[in-house]
Amino acid sequence: MDRALLADFLRARREALQPEDVGLPRGPRRRTGGLRREEVAALAGMSADYYGRIEQQRGPMPSVPILAALARALHLNASERDHLFALGGHSVPRRPLIEDRASPTMKRIIERLPDVPAMVMSHLGETLLQTRPATSLLGDFTRFSGLSRYLVYRWFTDPATRDLYPPEDHPERGRVFTAEIRAAYTADPHGRAGEIVAALLAESPEFAEVWKLHEVGVVHHLDLKRYRHAELGELELYCQIVIDPDQAQWLLLFTAVPGTPSDEKLQLLSAVRS
Repeated sequence: MDRALLADFLRARREALQPEDVGLPRGPRRRTGGLRREEVAALAGMSADYYGRIEQQRGPMPSVPILAALARALHLNASERDHLFALGGHSVPRRPLIEDRASPTMKRIIERLPDVPAMVMSHLGETLLQTRPATSLLGDFTRFSGLSRYLVYRWFTDPATRDLYPPEDHPERGRVFTAEIRAAYTADPHGRAGEIVAALLAESPEFAEVWKLHEVGVVHHLDLKRYRHAELGELELYCQIVIDPDQAQWLLLFTAVPGTPSDEKLQLLSAVRS
């Protein structure tokens, strides 16, 4: 816990708010901007004396409920709330994630890319949204249900999933997908990632062997990759990633070097039936 920085941060956020920002009347006697200490305390449901001691760098370490109440009272955004918890000496609370649909930000971006192969994926490897060129290139990844929604599960249980890559690239792809689900599993072993890993350990000896390697940092999204298309043949593409850190969602954009055969094939995707 850093008492000095915690006090400074709370004071700065309190002084940055106006009474009307939090639904309080300004009143005729208010001479300075910002909220008063007693107003913040009332909004947070604590005594003015207790809150005052925090700003004066006195008293015990604030509890998680106290910090959460202060975050609400001061209308902190997610990043500011995380910073408050860190200054208060507590682990940053997990943010609720939208796991079954693309976030509004990602949806707005992808709607402006109708002619680009692009897709939104969750941190678990579920495809949430695809442009038509992406569907033409990769197939409809949004049609699956159950655990098959997750790419790593399909990779190790459905041989047809591997048809998208040349056979010699399969070992690396398996390592990459395993490292990705390991990152999600480490962050939340008892959630959906844990369910995916448990199912794969039970169903796929190949996954179990790769899982035992404990590899991390295998993901090389910006590397040139080879994709196989039933009508256009092999394409060499780069995959650029745009991340929504608040929702742990990835926007994948597939591009080719201008003037190459792969670039010409990308231009033909709109004429290929998906």
